Amino acid sequence: MKARIKWVEGASFVGESGSGHAVVMDGPPESGGRDLGIRPMEMILIGMGGCSAFDVVHILKRARQPVSDCVVEVEADRAEQPPRVFTRIRMHFIVSGDGLSEKQVARAIQLSAEKYCSASIMLGKVAKISHDYEIVADSRGAVESG
Repeated sequence: MKARIKWVEGASFVGESGSGHAVVMDGPPESGGRDLGIRPMEMILIGMGGCSAFDVVHILKRARQPVSDCVVEVEADRAEQPPRVFTRIRMHFIVSGDGLSEKQVARAIQLSAEKYCSASIMLGKVAKISHDYEIVADSRGAVESG
């Protein structure tokens, strides 16, 4: 896996992935940026959320669960002093589908957290990570939480 990050100006950078995709990163004006892009630490949270969501959807599909949507809301606390690492990360999954098994959803999230999601397992070495979920049934609108 490779990446290339090029400084544009001020606090703006363009990151290019080995697969050919690009993203703009920028800082706030008080740090010399123009607020034109995502912050690098935000990208880490987005990457972790994307990794986990991918796993959960994949696991549920393999279990033949009728998953129709998956949203992960990620919130983190950071240390007060540099290097301002994440100290606590909360992940809230909102999984939709008619007839989803709560047991299967919980299992998919657990497998992602403990076995498959490289990003969350790596971040778990420095931050306390918690997971919870809600299941939204498409046609009935019923909600289950865990």
